[in-house]
Amino acid sequence: MAYKLGMDAVLKYGTAGNTANTALASVRNVTLNLEKGEADVTTRGNGGWKATVATLKDASVEFEMVWDTADAGFTAIKNSYFNNTAISLLILDAATGGQGLDADFMVTKFTREEPLDEAIVVKVTAKPTLSTRSPTWHAGSSVTTVES
Repeated sequence: MAYKLGMDAVLKYGTAGNTANTALASVRNVTLNLEKGEADVTTRGNGGWKATVATLKDASVEFEMVWDTADAGFTAIKNSYFNNTAISLLILDAATGGQGLDADFMVTKFTREEPLDEAIVVKVTAKPTLSTRSPTWHAGSSVTTVES
């Protein structure tokens, strides 16, 4: 039985238009959300059952970062948010040969939390944005274009 641990996964960042290549070291609790829209294609011939087909793919990545203004990765995420600029992110389940999404993202949420007995963290949400490259799925050593 194979399994992967979250601590072995990696979230990389880089310049929009290119595959991200620098690990975000201060990240924790990453969630990659992948969904599809739905269209109702029910007909009278479905025997009383609704019928659905998948439509456009949607993705987002949510993660927490320790608030560290001296960290280059933190600064890149912060600047992407405040400057409304795209940033390349690569979300992999392993540092070597991992699977995950590669796309240019827009940071849509940058929320700072200051718990009394914990480190200050920022909760980030990023979503794929208009870019010169389509989102791709890295499957080990291969890459698959994600088409809608």
